[in-house]
Amino acid sequence: IIYMGLKNTKVLMILEGTYPYNGGGVSTWAHMLCNKVEQVDFTLYSINANFETEYKYELSNAVKNVIQVPLWAPYEPYDYINYGKEYYKIVNRKEHTKNNAIKKLFIPLFENLVYNFYKEETDLPLLNDTIYQMWLFFQKYDYKQTMRSEIVWKTFCEIATELLSEANIKHTSVYDLTVGMRWIYRFLIPLSIDVPETDVAHITLSGFPIIPALVAKYKYNSKIITSEHGVFIRERLLAINSSDYSFFLKKLLIKFSESITKLAYLNSDKILSVNKFNMKWERMYGADENKIGIIYNGIDHLLFKPQQKPKHLLGIPTVVAAARIFDLKDICTMIKTCEIVKQTIPNVKFLVYGDKTAVPEYTAECEALIKELALKDNFILAGYHEKPHELFSEGDVSILTSISEGFPYTVLESMSCGVPVVATDVGGVSEALDENSGFICKPKDFIALGNSVIELLQNDQLRLKKGAYARQKVIDNFTINTFITKYEHEYLSLNNKEETIAHNVLNLFKNEVKEAS
Repeated sequence: IIYMGLKNTKVLMILEGTYPYNGGGVSTWAHMLCNKVEQVDFTLYSINANFETEYKYELSNAVKNVIQVPLWAPYEPYDYINYGKEYYKIVNRKEHTKNNAIKKLFIPLFENLVYNFYKEETDLPLLNDTIYQMWLFFQKYDYKQTMRSEIVWKTFCEIATELLSEANIKHTSVYDLTVGMRWIYRFLIPLSIDVPETDVAHITLSGFPIIPALVAKYKYNSKIITSEHGVFIRERLLAINSSDYSFFLKKLLIKFSESITKLAYLNSDKILSVNKFNMKWERMYGADENKIGIIYNGIDHLLFKPQQKPKHLLGIPTVVAAARIFDLKDICTMIKTCEIVKQTIPNVKFLVYGDKTAVPEYTAECEALIKELALKDNFILAGYHEKPHELFSEGDVSILTSISEGFPYTVLESMSCGVPVVATDVGGVSEALDENSGFICKPKDFIALGNSVIELLQNDQLRLKKGAYARQKVIDNFTINTFITKYEHEYLSLNNKEETIAHNVLNLFKNEVKEAS
């Protein structure tokens, strides 16, 4: 009755490498919103490395459309997918895209963009306007033909050479220049892809998903929400600094990423973190204090509840983990932790559930370490688990060894199941987990992690006490109803529907009073 006469709010949820094609914490979060939030129609805009063919989740009726943009596939997104452009318009764009137009209209914008990426301080107003002017250009001219033109390539090489000279670097390779240009080309592709009409564009990290959100803002004056899970720029810096890229490529990617993060914060109407830890990074990169808020993740405590340990694991000291196998989860530290525990508890078993195919090279590294440490019978990479709510009941203890997190669902889910957690102190872990519900250790400290696991496995009374406290803490603070209600409020308030709803409620009561009298 309250919503009578109101159309559903349209939300364009923009994701990168997660929902609905891949699992993980962000996917769990997105799936909950799409299934539980009321009076919202969702369109999923999924940016992926490659072209995906199957959803990993059963989508709710609230999901009206899925747009996929495979940025790094062998072919380009347009070669896989029709984004709704009539053929004659595509042809017209190509015919209009001549060298004179590129030189006169696009090159000045491209120069602004590249110079800005290398400045010590980003000229944010200029960058913001440059991205907008580029979008306007690609409304009339062809993206591929423009960005692959000889004049754009030469301009990039000239600017790069100039900037390297200023930095006293005399030489760089053609390979570096090619890779740098390819990055810019691929990251900006969403500027040329139309999005459907939407009230709110909701990006799930403060990075390159801001590009399609800006398209929605330009076309429909859509509001923008940024949800911060793990901090994009922090994780990007960790990855870049540990990479083998040249100085030129590292600096380009760092500055590009930092500029995009600042652009996301500038254009967001709301910045909603999943923890307090993220806020210092948001402030550091220019986020307006008045836009920042926190909505903690929530779970269904009636689904994730204490259960009996499976019969085949009775009598076996068991540690469980739910984690995709990739470097940020630091599974190698988990393996070393297992070795520490095995020295005291020889029959310990670590069961790690999660996608083993996400980063094959890292999975191979983990498997080699398991073999090297003779842990074949103790440490199992068990693959995907179809029933996450039953996963934690297999363990006496759960573990998380990540070097970066937002507000991990696996910690909440384990706590809700009455299973104490041993975790690294990253992101918002310490905002959920405390000394009464588990142990918190420094990242990569496999000795402290191992000793904490040993203490819980050998002390039944302590383990049960911490497990009971953990479940009650979830019930008191992190239920799904609180989580969903807060997001409903944000969507409606940005779409200016709350005043309308309140007005409808008031009129409803007035009519009831009138009829009663």
